[in-house]
Amino acid sequence: MLMADTLTYFLLIVGMMMVIVSFWLAAEALFPEMVVRARERYSRPVRTTLIGLALVLPFLLLMTICFRVKNPVFQLLGVTCIALPVVLGLLGSSGLSQRVGLGLPSVVDEHQPWRRVLRGGIVLVLTFLLPFVGWFFLLPLVLVSGLGAAVLSWSPRREPAPPPVALPTELAAE
Repeated sequence: MLMADTLTYFLLIVGMMMVIVSFWLAAEALFPEMVVRARERYSRPVRTTLIGLALVLPFLLLMTICFRVKNPVFQLLGVTCIALPVVLGLLGSSGLSQRVGLGLPSVVDEHQPWRRVLRGGIVLVLTFLLPFVGWFFLLPLVLVSGLGAAVLSWSPRREPAPPPVALPTELAAE
């Protein structure tokens, strides 16, 4: 293997890691409430992962069917069947990176809360570097659980309505 081949693979891996962390930071910047709800969903990680797995299986089946048909429209639909769960998985797994980042507190978190996602994302993405286990188990597991977390945190959680406040004139009338 030439040095150029080694450098190519190294830069591809580093680039992929940077893109993943960038997606997590973009999700934190664009959808902060959704990231918080996704982080809360990771309090039950097995349930979140099973829901993500149930959601990704139809996409994989549809992708397989689309790629067997030699029509460009179906090929594009097959690529979409790959891209959509991956993007949703990255959005949802930003909650996991925030959860990891909360375990690594810093004094600047109060003024720059996005740093939690950055710290947690760096730690999480470094776990993907472990050969075979990180590539073929942890990364897909994080994306599948992220898909489940994204779908579960899609709509805002309904808080109970606060009790009505009695006005001073109503209190005086009683």
